[in-house]
Amino acid sequence: MLRRPRQRPYNSVADINIANLVDVVLVLLIIFMISAPLLQSGIEVDLPVTRAAVLNEEATGVVVTIDEKGGIFINDVWTRLENFESALQQEMAVKNTQSVYLRGDSTIAYGMAIGVIGRMKDAGIDLIGLVTAHEENGR
Repeated sequence: MLRRPRQRPYNSVADINIANLVDVVLVLLIIFMISAPLLQSGIEVDLPVTRAAVLNEEATGVVVTIDEKGGIFINDVWTRLENFESALQQEMAVKNTQSVYLRGDSTIAYGMAIGVIGRMKDAGIDLIGLVTAHEENGR
C-alpha cells in the first residue's frame, strides 16, 4: 500500500509589513520635495512697478518676455530676434488671438523694448499691452 505524504495545512498570513511601505513613501516624498521647485515654469523678470490699474487675469494673448540679458521669449520659448516676427505670428495663429502682452525686465535698455514693439507694429499687431507689477499703497 502506497502512503501519501501527509499534507500540512497552510494558513494565510494576514500581517502587513509596514516598514517597507514607509520606506517607499518617504523616498517618494523626498523625490517630490526636490523636484517640485524645478517644475515652476516661466521666465524670471523684475517687472517695473507702477500705480496703474490692475487688469483682469482672464485676459488671453501671447506673452512676449524680455529678460535682463536681452533674451526674447514668446510664451516662455526663446527665439532669435531675426525669427521674432514669424514665430510671433505663428504663436498668435495657434492661440487664435490678436493681443500681445510685453513683459520686460526693469533693467533692460529702453531701446531694446522699443525695438521689440516696433517689430510687433511692423508685423501688423496693434493690441500690445505692457505688463507691470502693481505698486502697493505702502511703497
